[in-house]
Amino acid sequence: MATKKKATKKSSNKSTPTYGPAAGKQVEIEMREFKQGKLKSGSGQTVTNPKQAIAIGLSEARKKGAKVPKQKA
Repeated sequence: MATKKKATKKSSNKSTPTYGPAAGKQVEIEMREFKQGKLKSGSGQTVTNPKQAIAIGLSEARKKGAKVPKQKA
């Protein structure tokens, strides 16, 4: 009689960080402002790079206490 193998769960060592739903919502708000051309950086300049808009959204989420991984050094 053939033995069945149990499905093994992969290790939970994730290489990608996990973000909370509040962080995603904040990034969504910032991206909407970016697309409308209303998003400003700390120096008052208009943001022109989508990666910068995401960084601003994550920073705002951190300030509000949302689940966001630590910044890289």
